[in-house]
Amino acid sequence: MFFIKNKNQKQDKTGELKLKNYDKIWTKFCFLDESGSLDPKTAPFFTVGLIKCSQPYYLYSKLIYERNKRNFHDEMKFNKLSRRNIDFAKFAIDSFLDTKSIWFYSYTLDKGGQYFQNEFNGNPWVAYEYISIRLAESALAPNEILILLADHVTTPKNVRYEVCVKEKINRKAGRLAMAGVCRFDSKGNDLLQVVDLFIGAINYDLKIMTDIVGKGDKYKKELVRFIKANIGTKDFTKGFRNKKFNIFVDQDLKQRLPLEYKNSQN
Repeated sequence: MFFIKNKNQKQDKTGELKLKNYDKIWTKFCFLDESGSLDPKTAPFFTVGLIKCSQPYYLYSKLIYERNKRNFHDEMKFNKLSRRNIDFAKFAIDSFLDTKSIWFYSYTLDKGGQYFQNEFNGNPWVAYEYISIRLAESALAPNEILILLADHVTTPKNVRYEVCVKEKINRKAGRLAMAGVCRFDSKGNDLLQVVDLFIGAINYDLKIMTDIVGKGDKYKKELVRFIKANIGTKDFTKGFRNKKFNIFVDQDLKQRLPLEYKNSQN
């Protein structure tokens, strides 16, 4: 296994690298949030999303500058979209899309589906840890070490999320792949809030497509349309992938789609 930062540099074996070799190793920040694990059982979809970036400064500073300019200091949260904050939510999405060296990954499960029930015994905490690891592994390049910052949620006492995620990723990678995992309240971090906007929009679009929300909320639908139009997809039922996005949706969800939609895809 090798670390290499510059393709013109000589490759070095992982075991030969020292702290002074910082210029040959990429370090990336990952910001992770979930939507659906704490919802009532009537909320069928569970999504974990992750933003990976080299320098959080570029997106963060742009959002902070605009917050101060607009005197807007509320938390960005998909479930709290309204006339007051929809414009800033769109600005945040646009800012993410305009930022270089930043990527979004997400994984959506149908909590009523066979895979969720069989693999996790219907336990969202087990699924949360497992999907977090899957996303981090998808985001991890051979030449990288990740730092994971996750939104804090109250968990059962037996859940040791931070310890287990770091330990399992490093063990599977056979090297230092995850430098550390820390959870804190997303109210104090704009990048976690941007993750919330994306995963909230994905979940809501799936609820619309499966006739769960009926007419739906005006501002939530507006942001969903805005995101889909700007990344280039009609809906998220099959997931979506391009150079900046890797959105996976469990195919158990297909069982919920209206018959007319299924027929239109055949």
